[in-house]
Amino acid sequence: MIVGILGKPNVGKSTFFSSATLKSVPIADFPFTTIKPNVGMAYLRTKCVHEEMGVADKPRNSVCANGVRLIPVKLIDVAGLVSGASSGRGLGNQFLEDIMQADAVVHVVDASGSTDLEGQKTAPGSQDPMKDVEMVENEVDLWLLNIIKRDWEKVSKLSEQMKTSVAPALAQRLTGIGISEAMVEETLLKLHLKADKPLSWGPAALESFVRALRERNKPSLIAANKADLPSAAEKLSELRASGRTVVPCAAEAELLLRRAAEARVIEYTPGDSSFKVTKEDLTPGQTRALELVKEKVLSVYGGTGVQQAIDQAYFGLLKAVVVYPVEDETKLCNKDGDVLPDAYVMNGGSTAIDLAKKIHSDLAHTFLYAMDARTGMRLSSEYVLKDRDIVKIVSSGRRG
Repeated sequence: MIVGILGKPNVGKSTFFSSATLKSVPIADFPFTTIKPNVGMAYLRTKCVHEEMGVADKPRNSVCANGVRLIPVKLIDVAGLVSGASSGRGLGNQFLEDIMQADAVVHVVDASGSTDLEGQKTAPGSQDPMKDVEMVENEVDLWLLNIIKRDWEKVSKLSEQMKTSVAPALAQRLTGIGISEAMVEETLLKLHLKADKPLSWGPAALESFVRALRERNKPSLIAANKADLPSAAEKLSELRASGRTVVPCAAEAELLLRRAAEARVIEYTPGDSSFKVTKEDLTPGQTRALELVKEKVLSVYGGTGVQQAIDQAYFGLLKAVVVYPVEDETKLCNKDGDVLPDAYVMNGGSTAIDLAKKIHSDLAHTFLYAMDARTGMRLSSEYVLKDRDIVKIVSSGRRG
C-alpha cells in the first residue's frame, strides 16, 4: 500500500514528506519546488503486542520503541496541483498520473489561509482552505472524466446495442490507475445508474459517477498544515464542518523534532505528545524553538499531526491491519529464535493465504492451514486477518 501526499503548491507538502521520512527534498517558500515525485519510507505507528504477550521482542523488519512498533510504509510526494491541471496547466497530467500510484491520499492544506489558489503568499487568513480542497478534488475529477469521455458515445452505444454492462469497458480504460471492474460496478450500484443504459445517464450523472469513483478508489483525509499559526483556528472549524476527516498538522514542528532526535538532542518517537531534552548546553535559539513546539503545537493538539495523519490514512482510510507471523507459536519466534521479528501491514480484508503469499510465494503454494498463536486454534486459508493477530502458517513444504 502506498499513501500519496497532494495539494496545491506551497502548502508544506514537501515539509510534511521530509518530516515523515527524514529524506532531504527541496523545500522553499514558493510554488513548484517539487518537480518530480519524491518516494520515501515513513512509519506506521501501533502498539506492539510483546507487552501483552509478556515477552521481550527482537524486531527485524521494524522498530519497537518503548512499546511502540514503527513499521516502514511508503509515501509519495508529488508536485503541487493548480487550477487547470486536468487540462495540462502547471505540471498537470504528470502530477495526476503520479498521484494515481497511491492507494489513499493525504491532502495537505494550508489551514492558516496564507497562500492563494496558485500557491502564492497572501495575507494570513485571507484564503479559504475549503476552496483549496474543492479545487484539487475537482481537478482530479476532471482528469478522470476526460479519460472516460474518450470515445464515450461509441462505448455507450455498443453497450446498449449488445445489451451488456458498460462496466468492463470503463474498467479497461481505468485499470492503469488502479480502478478495477468491481470498483466500477460498486459505484454504479451505489448511484443507481443502469450499467446497460449509459446513454441515459447525462452529464450530471457522469460527473457524479466520476466523483464517487475517485472517493472509492482514492480515499483521502485533510492534513490541515500550519495549524499552529493564529489564523488557523477559525479555518480548522470550517474544514471540519465539511464532514471530511481533518487532522491538524504542524509539519515544520515535526521536522524540527525529528532532526533534533536524530542529532540526539531530544528523545522523541514519531507521534509522541511530548519529548525529553537529553543534551545539555543548548543554545538559546534551540531552547526557544523547542519551547515553542511544546507550547504552540504539542500542548494544543497532543502531537504535530504528521504521524497521526499517516496512521489515519492506513488504519482509517485503507482499513489496514498489522499482523505478526511466527514459526514457533509457543515461543512466538522464528527459526532463529527472534521473538516477534516481523510486523506486516496488510490490506483490510486480507486472509491467511494472503499473509502466506506476503511471506513467501512457496509458502502459499504449499499452504495447509494457519494457527492463531494466542488460542492455538486452526485457521483456514480464508480466515480474515484482524489487527494484532499473531499467526503461524503451516505448509506441506515448510513451516513458518
